[in-house]
Amino acid sequence: MTLPGLMQATPLTLRAIFDRMRTVHADGEVVDPEGRRSYGELAERVLRLCRVLTDELGIGPGDRVASFAVNSARHLELYWAVPLVGAVLHTVNVRLYDEQVAYIIDHAGDRVVFTDPALADQLGALAPSVPSVERTVVLGDEYDALLAGAAPVHPRALPDVPEDAAFGLCYTSGTTGMPKGVLHSHRAMYLHSMATCMADAIGVGEHDRVLPVVPMFHAFGWGLPYAAALTGAELLLHGADSSPEAVGALIERERATVAAAVPTIWKSLLPLLRRGEVDASSLRLVFVGGSASPRALIEAYDELGIEYLQVWGMTETGPLACASRPRRRHRDMSRAELLDVRERTGTVLAGVEARVVDDEGAEVPLDGTAVGELEVRGPWIASAYFRDDSTERFHDGWLRTGDMAAMEPDGYFRIVDRAKDLVKSGGEWISSVELEGHLLGHPDVADAAVVGVASKKWDERPVAVIVPTGPTPPSLDDVRAFLAPKVARWWLPDAVVPMTEIPKTSVGKLDKRALRTALAGMELP
Repeated sequence: MTLPGLMQATPLTLRAIFDRMRTVHADGEVVDPEGRRSYGELAERVLRLCRVLTDELGIGPGDRVASFAVNSARHLELYWAVPLVGAVLHTVNVRLYDEQVAYIIDHAGDRVVFTDPALADQLGALAPSVPSVERTVVLGDEYDALLAGAAPVHPRALPDVPEDAAFGLCYTSGTTGMPKGVLHSHRAMYLHSMATCMADAIGVGEHDRVLPVVPMFHAFGWGLPYAAALTGAELLLHGADSSPEAVGALIERERATVAAAVPTIWKSLLPLLRRGEVDASSLRLVFVGGSASPRALIEAYDELGIEYLQVWGMTETGPLACASRPRRRHRDMSRAELLDVRERTGTVLAGVEARVVDDEGAEVPLDGTAVGELEVRGPWIASAYFRDDSTERFHDGWLRTGDMAAMEPDGYFRIVDRAKDLVKSGGEWISSVELEGHLLGHPDVADAAVVGVASKKWDERPVAVIVPTGPTPPSLDDVRAFLAPKVARWWLPDAVVPMTEIPKTSVGKLDKRALRTALAGMELP
């Protein structure tokens, strides 16, 4: 029989982080396109919003409240107030198709939606398709008037919310069908925030000024608003404009120290940095997820003196689950060897477990070579989808990620590809991710994607879809010659298809499904 510990069972909830933000870190700052306010001022508005939610809008425990908004201080107020009253914040991706937006609002059963003025008409047109929505509040004058007329709730009068209660709902980006809902608990986000702030993860601290270029509607801005509040790091929110010029100006003006975005953001900002048009000397770290980063991009930021850290995760994993920090055993490596390490996916954050399994569910050898499906589990990993009985993504208490990976004995792993994006040629697998990383190092290639196309002889062969940097795209022979020293000969693409722009998903990932559709009529020998 185990002996119970004699420790207090304090709930791990977002209220605990909020209380620390409004007291210990009250002098911290939040900046958005409309101005700046302290964490103390933000907290006072949050407590007014709590009153509005309960008394004016009739929101109670378990009710879903949606936000349809970009990165702003008003959106951040919803991040706090909705969970504090025991309700569930559903951050709706504003880049989804109208059909998908209507589907997830209806599926979630949202009662109230808060939206930016610029998005109000789009949302209004969907009203007939979302009968659960009782009221829409525009995050402008209407919203501010509601707060001005409400007395703030005393912090001690906030309800006691269990740590296992849901606080937030995010839907996947829906690249293979309609989006699926991931229901996050208070405990999960509390622990996720602590893990994010650890030194061998992101290491966010009170002296940081954090710029989440990643949208707040995407997986809770990778959890950064909550992690920043936990340690008192200040937040820089860019509003609706995430262009390289706007992001660069914000970094320079507000002296950002940590920033997070998908690789395409950092690639688009790079020319401005190289030309000296943006002073990014304040940046100590950019961390990058959503898709694998090419080696050339990591090297480019190294040359600028900015640490470039790859992270990995999914909506289902909290979202952050892994960081590619070199370990102690890598410290004597050469620069080139360290780059090889940093190109990999890394090790999972403290609190998360990972394994790689074959088609029968047996773990593959930890030799860094054997490939199988990556599975993860932990306190901020999804165990099921919201209002969805499907179980194919969940296996013996593990989340099946759909990523194919190879793992080393100490847990350091590299994702080879998404299972559905591997190219199977003559019975052998070709990694589209690895080919894309090499292609992005070609001087005449601005963007690249690799997909499998039907082949009469080999079942599938890789095709390189590229956006050229100039008017003349590189030829197939040129591309193959560039790749030849880097990959096996049978990996070399059999065709090059130039495009003016490669389709992306709503969260900035390569839209392989759209590419496969576009190339559906193509057949190779």
